[in-house]
Amino acid sequence: MLNDRLDSALLRYIVERGGQPGQQLPSIERLSGQLGVSAGKLREQLEVARCLGLVEVKPKLGIRLTAYSFQPAVRSSLFYALACHQARFEQFSTLRQHLETAYWDEAVRSLTAADLAHLRALVAEARAKLHGRPIRIPHAEHRAFHLTIFARLDNPFVTGLLEVYWDAYEAIGLSMFSDYDYLQAVWDHHAEIAEAAERREAERGRQVLVDHFNLLRNRQPLNGPEAAIASIG
Repeated sequence: MLNDRLDSALLRYIVERGGQPGQQLPSIERLSGQLGVSAGKLREQLEVARCLGLVEVKPKLGIRLTAYSFQPAVRSSLFYALACHQARFEQFSTLRQHLETAYWDEAVRSLTAADLAHLRALVAEARAKLHGRPIRIPHAEHRAFHLTIFARLDNPFVTGLLEVYWDAYEAIGLSMFSDYDYLQAVWDHHAEIAEAAERREAERGRQVLVDHFNLLRNRQPLNGPEAAIASIG
């Protein structure tokens, strides 16, 4: 059985008992007696489970199971990779682009009327920031726009990878700098994507998405933070 492959007595305990989000687990001391594993070893396993986002530990509330998410495990691994070699972000960015393109049709079909309205609102909010005084970078809207499109996919691995992409984008500082003309073009693309999604024109929307990913390839070389963005594409 697959649970026999888990190298954690705590995780095997959770799986074997069909643990559900919100369910409270016994104390470490009780689990130690039930499982025949030392309390110190279980605390180590509990910390691993917490880092993986499988449990939460709060004072007075004890240990509770959380809904499964792929994001915490991938985030820790990716951030370690970026700390060693920040240039690896470009490789992860390419993976993200392939994911969005591959799952595009399924994602667009799953969007609700409320989702489509939210996409339109994000475009309006972003343009308001770009046309305001002072100009503000609409990064939060950029992240929300892409994640909204894929949020209803019934695939925690895809959505987890996409969420971690934006976490990394922010962590290495790309949300803080950008070329104004580039941002204008980005949100023109986003407006087209939102319109195509609303009309259920998936193929048109995917082509605009690909154009969006290729936007920077034909630009002149930049210096400083803008060069970092241009190198990612």
